[in-house]
Amino acid sequence: MPVTKSAKKALRQSIKRRARNLRRKNKIKTLTKEIKRLVEKKELEKAKQLLPQLYKALDKAAKAGTIKKNTASRKKSRITIFLNKAIQSLSQVSNKEN
Repeated sequence: MPVTKSAKKALRQSIKRRARNLRRKNKIKTLTKEIKRLVEKKELEKAKQLLPQLYKALDKAAKAGTIKKNTASRKKSRITIFLNKAIQSLSQVSNKEN
C-alpha cells in the first residue's frame, strides 16, 4: 500500500483511470461483437446503424488515450470492410437467385 500522500493520490487516480479505460474498451468490444452478430444473422441494416456508434466510441477512446489513434483507425477500417463484404456477398446471392 502507498505510504506518502502523493502515492495515495496517484493510486486513487490510477484506479479511476483504469475503470474509465475499461468502460471505453468494453463499449468498443460490445459494439464490435454486436455488429458481427448482426452480420451473421443477415441483419445488415441494423449493423449499418450501429457503425456510427462504434466510430464514435473508437474516436473518443483514441482522443482520450485509451487506445492509439492508428488502432482506432485500423478497427474502423476492418469492421467497415467486413460489413461491406457481407453486403456485397448478400447482393450477389440475391442477384443469382433472380
